[in-house]
Amino acid sequence: MLEAYTERWALVTGASSGIGAEFARVLAGNGMHLVLTARRESLLEELADELRTQHMVQTEIVPMDLCEPAAVPELLGRIADRNIELELLVNNAGFGFVGEIEGTDVDSMLKMVSLNVSALTELTYRVLPDMLAREHGAIINVASVVSFQPVAYMPVYAATKAFVLHFSEALWAEARDRGVTVMGLCPGTTETEFFDVAGVPGWLKKQRSQTARQVVKEAIDALEKRRPYVVTGLWNYLRSLGPRLATRKTVVTQTMKFFRTRSFSATEDED
Repeated sequence: MLEAYTERWALVTGASSGIGAEFARVLAGNGMHLVLTARRESLLEELADELRTQHMVQTEIVPMDLCEPAAVPELLGRIADRNIELELLVNNAGFGFVGEIEGTDVDSMLKMVSLNVSALTELTYRVLPDMLAREHGAIINVASVVSFQPVAYMPVYAATKAFVLHFSEALWAEARDRGVTVMGLCPGTTETEFFDVAGVPGWLKKQRSQTARQVVKEAIDALEKRRPYVVTGLWNYLRSLGPRLATRKTVVTQTMKFFRTRSFSATEDED
């Protein structure tokens, strides 16, 4: 799996837990060296120690909040200072929020756009030209199964993930004949902290879900096939087809039933 990436470097954002941490484990198991970034330094240190011990790979941690101004240039500057050439970028950092209009904190929503869209876009555009110049490399941008439709009670999150998917597909088309793959990853409900952080604790108990390892495995398989996007899990893939068959009004009004009776609360970044 991913033999061409062995002994090369990957940058994983939002690497302290969930899908990001699992990407780090799987890539390290394939012999990749890792740069790990997230806000929670102690979790990054624990993960880096685990990867060094179990897989004998090099790991560098850069604790950072990618929402901060100039965070992306600072992160890439630290990587350059260590003479690291990135072969793979996994843009995983992001967070969501579920709530009613009156209970929505505007500053938190702007922060979500900053992390889910702006930081991801900047990282992609700052890393991609070097990959194209070398004619090899890959970028995985973590979107969501909700990328295919608007979702009531989480409008900002769904909109940011629609951007991620469309952005990734467009860049895939531009880069595919130049040795570089840009892929959108669209997981559904996954066994991570996401729903607790997003204000709907207990959501996992009532929904079909995948483990983070399953999501990452399907992502890696799709990357090897140089696909523009992948929806992980058969059930999630079938769900992603639904919005193509119904009217837009029907699609969005049907989403209201998922969260309408939930107890809404505020959230913070999960990485």
